[in-house]
Amino acid sequence: MFDYLVKNACLHGENTLLDLGIADGKIVEIAQSITGDGPVFDAAGQLVTAGFVESHLHLDKACILDRAKNETGTLAGAISAVANAKSGFTEDDVYARGAKVIEKAITQGTNAIRTHVEIDPGIGLAGFNAIKRLKVDYAWAMDIEICVFPQEGLLNYPGTEELLREALENGADLLGGCPYMDTDPDGQILRLFEMAQEYDVDLDFHLDFDLDGSWRHLDEVARQSIAFGWQGRVMIGHVTKLSVLPKPQLEDTIAIMRDAGIGLTVLPATDLFLTGRDHDHSVPRGVAPAHKLAAHGVCCTIATNNVLNPFTPYGDCSLSRMANLYANVSQLSTEAELENCFAMIADAPAKLLGRSNRIAVGETASFIILPAQSRAQVVSEISRPVLGMKDGRVTFEHPAARLFHP
Repeated sequence: MFDYLVKNACLHGENTLLDLGIADGKIVEIAQSITGDGPVFDAAGQLVTAGFVESHLHLDKACILDRAKNETGTLAGAISAVANAKSGFTEDDVYARGAKVIEKAITQGTNAIRTHVEIDPGIGLAGFNAIKRLKVDYAWAMDIEICVFPQEGLLNYPGTEELLREALENGADLLGGCPYMDTDPDGQILRLFEMAQEYDVDLDFHLDFDLDGSWRHLDEVARQSIAFGWQGRVMIGHVTKLSVLPKPQLEDTIAIMRDAGIGLTVLPATDLFLTGRDHDHSVPRGVAPAHKLAAHGVCCTIATNNVLNPFTPYGDCSLSRMANLYANVSQLSTEAELENCFAMIADAPAKLLGRSNRIAVGETASFIILPAQSRAQVVSEISRPVLGMKDGRVTFEHPAARLFHP
């Protein structure tokens, strides 16, 4: 007896099609031909793989284009627009918008998210409380990790630290930072490391979000990572400065990040939209070369960041689309290169969030089925999953399109 049976699955690294027998929320058998009772889905040679993992998303400020316009198109314009709109956020409002994004992400094959949530005296814990509710209500299809952070500064915004502490004591999973928004960036970095050590949580910084390679906060984050023994527990997002470094400086930076155990998340849609606005020709791309860092052992992920807001007025929550965008911008095309892009929306973020992404006997039956025969093909064709399962329960279906020939 099986609760569910998947036939003719293409598994990464296997040369033949296999069947998967599922019972009690786990994969209990994998073989070339399995027979048994229970619902059956014929994968028909399509790829079965663990779901995508979204390593950097902002659920609390998604879908607000109707109330927040970025008049300049710049980072400063986006921050200002959201800060003004945020005063009108309510817990139910954040919940409704966040639910809309989560449901999009589910049908695009994502089954785990690390979401950043803004905390300050202006918004209080309304956004955090909404995301906590979403975490519970959507646990049937999505695992949500909550990173609370001070978007508008920490040391320069009295009352923010107390709220961050309250959130950490009431369900927040980790702590984020935004040093470039603080009057004392190094002071913010130090304080966040002290708090992370006190609460024994990981750190995830928004960092170095411009194209001026003459200065950066990365070095202080690396120094404190080593000083606090937090190697392997720190991620940095955006870091668009890396995109303008000459090869020798980039190699030195990779060595610094490896020694400090710091990982990198690139956010192609946002970084492309916001950076280079002051150029009227030869506009820089502003996307950090994550594939070059990953080749040297740095944990690198590709993520969405924002959906339909002043930072990124686009988004359908498709991580295969985001991997394809990164590959296109970075001019990657070989099988190995595209496979590495897939790994940055699957393997690396799964490891970051402490998840297994193996399709094997004894593993939780959480996977997606994609209309492709390889992981590289998923990236090149922006494949959309046809079915998803979490803990042995089907969470969505997206049947193939039908053509009506004359």
